[in-house]
Amino acid sequence: MEQAKISVVVPAYNTAQWLPRCLDSILAQTYENLEVIVVDDGSVDDTPRVLREYAHRDSRIVPIIQKNGGETAARLRGVAEATGEWIGFVDSDDEIEPEMYERLLGNALKYNADISNCGHQMVYADGERVYYYNTGLLKEQEHFTALRDLLEEKIMEPGVCNKLYKRRLFEGVEKQMDYSIKNNCDLLLNYYLFTKSQKAVLEDVCPYHYRILQTSVSNRKSNLNRIYDPIQVKKIILGICPEELKEDVRRAMVETCLFSYAQLTRDMSGEYHIHRENVRNEIKAQKPYRKLLPLRSVLLVYIISDAPWIFHLVYGVYYRFKKKKQLF
Repeated sequence: MEQAKISVVVPAYNTAQWLPRCLDSILAQTYENLEVIVVDDGSVDDTPRVLREYAHRDSRIVPIIQKNGGETAARLRGVAEATGEWIGFVDSDDEIEPEMYERLLGNALKYNADISNCGHQMVYADGERVYYYNTGLLKEQEHFTALRDLLEEKIMEPGVCNKLYKRRLFEGVEKQMDYSIKNNCDLLLNYYLFTKSQKAVLEDVCPYHYRILQTSVSNRKSNLNRIYDPIQVKKIILGICPEELKEDVRRAMVETCLFSYAQLTRDMSGEYHIHRENVRNEIKAQKPYRKLLPLRSVLLVYIISDAPWIFHLVYGVYYRFKKKKQLF
């Protein structure tokens, strides 16, 4: 029996330095019936040259050059050009281990799942590795179980690159996506895909290597997309989700707001004052839903709403201690 084809979509933007390592890891897969669709999203470095060289070398690589439209647009352009029955994604500065797609597809077929997912590892510039989550858990996820796991982010994170999808799940998704969202767009795309899926399977091993290329303080500074986009994604999902998921999305909304407020608290300059207040107002609006939250989150909602100076003081000490610890 002929193997099913997997289409691996690689959006690339100014990643000529890392793209060869990424493509080498895909082409080295033990599962060989692949096409690798690389969408150059308007790069101004040597990415197009690298792409042409690899396409000349291996016929499985399909090069696409387009004007810059952002990561989501590049990914969905790749999906539109795909000819495989299954779709996977790899970011152009990351790497995957040789057996990743063989493992993901094997699990999908064994458990009759529409989506197969695994964990990932963060690889920092200094060589440190942090695993998410590498427990070895194998879990079959029926429709609502998978959606709840996706929203909760405790055993399954919201990225698209450590997952394999049946191609039919993408029908119409290009019309549903909000292309203005730059941060947390993976969660929104996954919500649409998991909504169409009847069953998923998770094997918590970490063959996907997500590379953190910068570790400077400037790379960790807050920006408005990082603050507001994740909140907006939860609002979009809350507006379209079925009643069975409302409480789960509300919980995710509160946790997102708390995380965004903590990010803004790292920089107490006047530049971010209005944004802290905006997020604080979002948190205050969640008070009526406190019964849905764990005790720690309830306390944080009340402290930030009614006595934000306490949060600033305590979190400031915690963050300075954490930063100091990272230096040693």
